[in-house]
Amino acid sequence: MHVELLNYTQDALTLLLRTKGTRLAHEDDPAGWPEERRLAELAYMKHTIKSSWEFCDFTFRISGVSRSFTHQFVRTRQGSFAQESMRSIDSSGNGYLADRYDAEEVDSLARHEVYDQAMLGSFDAYRSLLAQGMPPQDARNVLPNGVLTSIIAKFNLRTLHDMALVRLCTRVQDEYQNVFREMKARVVEVYPWAEPFIRVSCAQTGICVFQNYTDCPIQPLTYNSKERRAEHEARVAEIAIAADTIRHEAKPFAKSGRTM
Repeated sequence: MHVELLNYTQDALTLLLRTKGTRLAHEDDPAGWPEERRLAELAYMKHTIKSSWEFCDFTFRISGVSRSFTHQFVRTRQGSFAQESMRSIDSSGNGYLADRYDAEEVDSLARHEVYDQAMLGSFDAYRSLLAQGMPPQDARNVLPNGVLTSIIAKFNLRTLHDMALVRLCTRVQDEYQNVFREMKARVVEVYPWAEPFIRVSCAQTGICVFQNYTDCPIQPLTYNSKERRAEHEARVAEIAIAADTIRHEAKPFAKSGRTM
């Protein structure tokens, strides 16, 4: 698996600050602000409306991943995708996702042998069908979900933030976790300030987004421990009653370039 950052919005921090400031009629260019002010404004922005985050785009090339992964990956609605076609090319050399197994465990080794035999058999059948004149668009049907592929994907910072909430969770299959960790690393390499924007839910809020997930090694630090969950659920019930009974309308007013 390899993740490459092909393109990204230049000077994204200035653009973020400028688009956020436009809402409040800022006329001065954030490019000229002291770095301390820029970072302080960024920290404030993280807890406000996220529409300005949508102006910053990141384009990735992801290769050596399975079709199983890309089928999940493209379910993200707010993204643009261009994937290697299996319809018009010979995919017999693409290879397949390697099985994870423990060579010292008999059961694991036995499963690995079945896995490898199935993969190799499907590729043998694919090559045979091509040799007999079947078009790639038809022969591809015998290839497994584990066949390797490549995909180019573009997301804005808001979408990356939303994806990270769940796709960096230990509940997610390892291939997706690994890919998204690499995507995050590529973004942080060019924009270190973006790291707090791209974190799993529990690292953002202290609360697990998957309430029924019980195998997470991080759970003792979140509300999924019995005591914390009971406290949290009681608090949620209290808030729900208040939200249904209290009528209030905020009256925001900008002060020093910020609203509440």
